[in-house]
Amino acid sequence: MNLLYQFGWNDFYNNQYINSNPGSDFKPGRVISLQGLKYHVVTRNGELECELSGKLLYGTDPELLPRVGDWVYYLDYESMGYIVDIFTRQNALSRRASGNKTERQVIAANIDYALVIQGLDRDFNIMRIDRYLVQIMACGIAPVVVLNKADLVEDVEPYRMEIARLGRDCPVYFCSAYSGSGLDELKSGALKPLKTHIFVGSSGVGKSSIINLLTGDQQLKTNSLSHATNKGRHTTTTRDLFVASNGSLVIDTPGMREFGMALDDDLAESGLFPEIEKYAKDCRYADCRHLVEEGCAVIRAYESGALDPKVYTSYLKLVKEQQHFEIRVEDKKRLGKQFGKMVREVKAFKEKNK
Repeated sequence: MNLLYQFGWNDFYNNQYINSNPGSDFKPGRVISLQGLKYHVVTRNGELECELSGKLLYGTDPELLPRVGDWVYYLDYESMGYIVDIFTRQNALSRRASGNKTERQVIAANIDYALVIQGLDRDFNIMRIDRYLVQIMACGIAPVVVLNKADLVEDVEPYRMEIARLGRDCPVYFCSAYSGSGLDELKSGALKPLKTHIFVGSSGVGKSSIINLLTGDQQLKTNSLSHATNKGRHTTTTRDLFVASNGSLVIDTPGMREFGMALDDDLAESGLFPEIEKYAKDCRYADCRHLVEEGCAVIRAYESGALDPKVYTSYLKLVKEQQHFEIRVEDKKRLGKQFGKMVREVKAFKEKNK
């Protein structure tokens, strides 16, 4: 099989390449690792280290720079390659940039499934899972929940039921990277040949360990937990794409202490909260946001106990966070316009008084 097809090349990208008619010098490849400004790209002939062209490096919005999973056009230059453009993405997993309230950070691109990894120890947090699921689904990616360290609990069913109460159509798998239990089921059920899967979660949940076992190779470094904090020491520092033994593609990511919301849609109308929407159709106002409005059927369901309090609390928290993100983005745009106006006025003043 053509090496590109093993890494996810399909009709969507092939048609782009043919229709763009780039010429024989412009070749396609997929970014499988990013280390600083060095891009490792899989090509028809194997792996190639690449750099960005000046046009991309200095003239492109940061959100549109190549990320792991992107398909790119590159030019051969001696023993290296130069990336000159990227293919249109099918989707991209993004979040609000850590420590920055206005920037959207693209984590990886062209993903079919996102596996949210949590541990059945002190890491388990249903609100954090819901946050991941909302952002993943908003990015057009199918979510899968994987609960690792199942060997630490006697009964996994309470955890399954807690996730089910979120009302999301999302498969849940239990496994143990320590004992190996559940990994065969995870591989056969969740990992699809020729499809791209990204693993996300906090440090110490076992993402890299699971990938090592699924790929049958110790490709990713893993460190023991800190006994003081029960959290993993920072191990994965890049996002890397690997091929599992069943032909599926997996991407590991660094542990994320923050996974801030960065959505374009109104959460109340996004279709991302099915349990909220069950009651929303009975609200007095069609544009009800289910916050303080009179006649809100969602608030009524919450107060009566019909709506799970955790679902409504998660909704409120994410709506508030999204509102702050939107406000700061608008403030940034407004300040940018004001600065641009000031620059033009100063320039005009100087021209007038030469």
